[in-house]
Amino acid sequence: MAAQKNIKKIVLAYSGGLDTSVILTWLKETYGCEVVAFTADVGQKEELTGLEEKGIKTGASKVYIEDLRLEFARDFIYPAIQGNAIYEMRYLLGTSLARPLIAKAMVEVGKKEGADAFAHGATGKGNDQVRFELAFKSLAPEKEIIAPWRTWSFGGRADLIEYAKSKGIPVPVTASKPYSMDRNLMHISYEGGILEDPYREPNEDMFLLTVSPEKAPDAPEYVELDFVEGNCVAVNGKKMDPYQVVDTLNTIGGKHGIGRVDIVENRLVGIKSRGVYETPGGTILFHAHRDLESITIDRDTQHHKDKLSAEFAELIYNGHWFSSRMAAVRAFISETQRFVTGTVKVKLYKGNCIIVGRKSSVSLYNPEMATFEKEELYNQKDAEGFINLYGLPAKEAARLRKK
Repeated sequence: MAAQKNIKKIVLAYSGGLDTSVILTWLKETYGCEVVAFTADVGQKEELTGLEEKGIKTGASKVYIEDLRLEFARDFIYPAIQGNAIYEMRYLLGTSLARPLIAKAMVEVGKKEGADAFAHGATGKGNDQVRFELAFKSLAPEKEIIAPWRTWSFGGRADLIEYAKSKGIPVPVTASKPYSMDRNLMHISYEGGILEDPYREPNEDMFLLTVSPEKAPDAPEYVELDFVEGNCVAVNGKKMDPYQVVDTLNTIGGKHGIGRVDIVENRLVGIKSRGVYETPGGTILFHAHRDLESITIDRDTQHHKDKLSAEFAELIYNGHWFSSRMAAVRAFISETQRFVTGTVKVKLYKGNCIIVGRKSSVSLYNPEMATFEKEELYNQKDAEGFINLYGLPAKEAARLRKK
């Protein structure tokens, strides 16, 4: 197989965990070629400690660890917030957003290294295989793609542990996590293992970003977010870049138990999967941004954008970040954000993210128009003619049915 494809160098999406450590060694054995390990720092924090040394010990010719946190926040999280992207009305797409960025960076490393192929550790049952591979096909269609979980003979984690032991791979093969995790700046996701029973409540000690609402402070905390053209630029009056905004809101939101979600979602491959997510900063941004739109975008544009948001979320979830359709959807969303500028006041209290105020210098909200008191701008008598015309189809249909 290696000779037929003439693969001399592979760039592997590497996390340092059991799967990708085994994959690194397996690739070298199977293809007899050089393997470059690539890790994107998208906010994993302590998970990156010692990763370069581990990769070299496992057999990588080089280990790239690139700090992509600002790019992740600016070019992926912020556009998702602008588009109010939420999959199946609950999932804020933390993992889905990181994969195209990682793939994009891998393609850049592949060009630099003269690699022939890209490899990833996504399984044949999940969504990530699609996200990685659609990105590779869009950005480097001439390169080979290797997905070991779809080709090797290992049946599961137990087989990987035995292989790791036999090869002296430096991974903690004796510790068995009761679930799998994926962490980045946007969120932490938990799935598999004990969470495969959808009726079982997660253990409280599982959560890393948020306290339980019961243990959150007894006093609420107010946060003010300043937006310019749909992007949050300051928290409590302090100017910040996108990474700083999300990181700061993760800390504030986590303290109040904001952003926990426990759902059963529909994977692209057709499997239902239970996932538990912590997205404190993203949750605050999502609600604040959508609320600011309520006073800065006209009704018809907002309603159409709300419909498009579901499509936008599906495109992200299904791995179409670099598609032409995505570019068109994002162009519409970008146009709607031209006047989404203002300040939103959020009240955080025991797991609740409550919008309590919003203001904008370009607000479409007119208190003189909305008031129930006497005013001059709106003649209530005009509503009669409007309702007669608006209700004409319903009235005519009812009349004809009675005949």
